[in-house]
Amino acid sequence: MARRGQPQTLRLDNGPEFLAESFITWCVERAIELRYIQPGKPDQNAFIERNNRTDRTEVLNAFVFESLEQVREITAELLQSYNEERSHDALAGVPPATYRANLVCASHRRLHG
Repeated sequence: MARRGQPQTLRLDNGPEFLAESFITWCVERAIELRYIQPGKPDQNAFIERNNRTDRTEVLNAFVFESLEQVREITAELLQSYNEERSHDALAGVPPATYRANLVCASHRRLHG
């Protein structure tokens, strides 16, 4: 939240991991709306489902880890590659960081001529 601001809404599945009272209280205190997907409808939260699949296939199933620190390092490398190096068909064939920078530049040009 310090980096991107507070979300207005969080989309969640209905799994037991999201029944924690402290999490719900934290969201209520910050006026963050919780939107639950319908049971059996993971496509309603496709972004995180895609992210989970990538993490599972490219990190968790791909390595034998020696420490939690190693998991964190490999995950950070994957995230950096995913956001800054890997092309994405849905983003005109560029990485998310490049796509976002292009949007910011285009927005700036529209505002400032």
